[in-house]
Amino acid sequence: MTGIGWLAAIIVGGLAGWLAEQFMKSNMGLLMNILLGIVGALILNAILVAVMGSTLDGWIGQLIVGFVGACLLIFIARAIRRSS
Repeated sequence: MTGIGWLAAIIVGGLAGWLAEQFMKSNMGLLMNILLGIVGALILNAILVAVMGSTLDGWIGQLIVGFVGACLLIFIARAIRRSS
């Protein structure tokens, strides 16, 4: 996560994962919410940097990136599960 420390990344990642869980109506625990938020933010940050050359900065920017990234990961996981 760009521009914030590790502790802040865990907090923001957990919040982003929880928001994505609520938005996508999925049932996951605290650890999975944190992982989804952090991994989703890492993946979407990489995509944004590759496509646009930059990403959103600060807590709010990373919360938005983490939320969108976590929603994408939940969507992809559901699509894979349904196709199996």
